[in-house]
Amino acid sequence: MARDALAKTDLHALRQVVAAIEEGRKHTGALEETAPVDDATSRLPLGIEAFDARLEGGLPLGGLCELRAALTMDAGAVTGFALALSVLVQAHKDAGRPILWISEREAGREAGFAHAAGLASFGLMPGSLVTAHPRRVEEALWVAEAALQTEAFSAIVLEVRGNPAKFGLTESRRLHLKARQAGAPLLLLRQAGDEEASSAQLRFLVEAAPAGLRRVGRFSVPGTIGHPAFRITVEKSRNPAPFAFVMEWNADERQFYTTGSDAVYASGTAHPHRSPAAPADGPDRADKMGRVLAFSRAS
Repeated sequence: MARDALAKTDLHALRQVVAAIEEGRKHTGALEETAPVDDATSRLPLGIEAFDARLEGGLPLGGLCELRAALTMDAGAVTGFALALSVLVQAHKDAGRPILWISEREAGREAGFAHAAGLASFGLMPGSLVTAHPRRVEEALWVAEAALQTEAFSAIVLEVRGNPAKFGLTESRRLHLKARQAGAPLLLLRQAGDEEASSAQLRFLVEAAPAGLRRVGRFSVPGTIGHPAFRITVEKSRNPAPFAFVMEWNADERQFYTTGSDAVYASGTAHPHRSPAAPADGPDRADKMGRVLAFSRAS
């Protein structure tokens, strides 16, 4: 009887939380009062000593972290980096718990959806990934919060397009606190988005980097393409100086590697030309807008 009473009490409390979310009210409870945003949490080393040192130990295993692609053309790179991080988290926490990938409809239209062969090429078995495709950003936020409350997933990826008006600082803080309480990493994957204020502990700008040659033992094989490489610029962290780092992901060994001894760079772009080339048979692009001076009309 006592167990049934506790179950009814928990069900009643859960219904109140869901009702508050659906009505759009701010649900402020003991969690927001007792869970500070900046306190220490356990971290997962990514396997590159210099990079982990800059992150004070690695990727936080509880809370919100943002992975940003400034351009749509980098959607594949930021997706691959999110997959690699999710594989590491799953192996570290519990290989039996799946990864949840929430992609709101607009993001899926631009970058596509998960493909089994692509998942396997990054070291993730398709059966260990659960996907959700809400129609609106508000629904995606609700799914992410509900998933954090279940504690059924080793990691959660929330994919959005750009900078939605209904996903601001308040919403990011709420998700961060829920993720901290659940002790689960919530990776916010932002397609073609600008920097904006959020409660994310870390924010990475992810771009594609040139892949090296395939290596067999100590030797490189000419004419081959090696592992996928990423240029990661840390835009937000406790380290005040932004820095960029080029790394490659070995899906077979499920590990990141540096691409050379000079992998740390000053912040900037990964390639000398980040915008697509103008078409050869079309007009040139318009020059950027500058200062316009008004002159009096001659009589």
